[in-house]
This record gives sequence, C-alpha cells and structure tokens, in this order.
Amino acid sequence: MNDKQLVAIQAATYVKDGMLIGLGTGSTANYFIEELARRQRDEGLKISTVASSTVSANMAQALHLPIIALEHISYIDLYVDGADEITPDMTLLKGRGSDLVKEKLLAKAATQFIVVADESKLVSHIGQNFVIPIEVIPFAWQLAKKSLIDVGAEGDLRPNAAKDGFWVTSHGSYVLDMKFDKNIDAQALNTLINNTPGVVEHGIFYSLTDAVLIAKNGQITERWR
Repeated sequence: MNDKQLVAIQAATYVKDGMLIGLGTGSTANYFIEELARRQRDEGLKISTVASSTVSANMAQALHLPIIALEHISYIDLYVDGADEITPDMTLLKGRGSDLVKEKLLAKAATQFIVVADESKLVSHIGQNFVIPIEVIPFAWQLAKKSLIDVGAEGDLRPNAAKDGFWVTSHGSYVLDMKFDKNIDAQALNTLINNTPGVVEHGIFYSLTDAVLIAKNGQITERWR
C-alpha cells in the first residue's frame, strides 16, 4: 500500500453514518472515494456525497456512492481533499487542475476540512513550487492581469492542452497562472487577490484547513488546528 492510499484510508476513518461528505479531486482523493465505497459495501456505511469535480462525481457514481448536486446543499459535515502545497500554518495551494471554485466552496461549507498528502507537498511558503492559479472572468482577464502585475506579480493566461488557445474551466472562466514575491505572507496575498476586480476565485486556501494528514514511508502524522 503506497503513502497516498494509506493517508486516504486514515482520513476515511473520520467518516460516520449520516454524514454528507465532500469528495476532493486527484490521485489521493481517488483512494478516499474508493475507501468510502468499500466501507459502504462491507460495513453498511450510510452517507451522502457531493463532488468537487466531474471526474470525482463520475468515479463516485461508478462505485455506487449516493451523490447530491452542489446546488442542493448549504453545508457539509466533512471535506477530504489533497493539496499542491501546504505551509506550516496549514495554508494551502490548490486548484492546479482548475476546479478552484467548487473546491473552495466545499472547504468553506465543511464543518471539518481534512487535507491528505505525502511529505512532498510541505513547503515554507505559498508559491514555493508552483504558480498561483487565479480564475478570472474571460472579458476581464487583461484588466485583472494588469492589476496583479501592478502589485509585483508575473505570469499569463494558462494555455489549453493543445497550446492553440486558452484554458477554460468547467464553468467558463480563464486561468491566470501568477507568481508573486515570496516575502508576501499568505494572509496578505489572499486579501490582495480577493480584492482584485475580475477575479472569480484563486488557489490560496487561507484559514480553511482543520487538519493535515501527512504520509511518509508508511507512517502518518496528523496536525489539527
């Protein structure tokens, strides 16, 4: 069993009967979805789920997990997802797969948000290993980019897979991939991007995480807020 599978199975132990569970997106989240399906089948676990992406929704449906549409919920009990970067204060960088809006909605709506990852995701500051994805309204992308460049950012629109146009999210936004000065702390950066007109959402998850479960060489470390 690899570290991602191990940490996902550990996160699934926090799932109880009657809960509404947010399903993350990505390789570690996939193991979590598989474990929920196993517990439903083998232990009679009774839960409902809501997915952060079409990929996760399709996987949950294929495994016969009950799915509720995001439009029909106002809260969830538990959200489990991975992250691209995790800082010592549990600020996250997420959304490189551009499911930003749904992921942050679920993180905010959750009574508990548990992040599952391996040691490679631990960083000293947000943006250490990756650019920061920022979803923007298509007609506003140039204005939003100019606003961000004016405060010292660098970057541009994310190209699509074929490199012949721009990346478009599932609900029609463009994505700016931007790099900022590493000396700007996460709270200030979160506020700065939030206050930029034309921005739909961005990949900094500040003060949303309740716990981080990190796997390393078959051992799991849990950090709770």
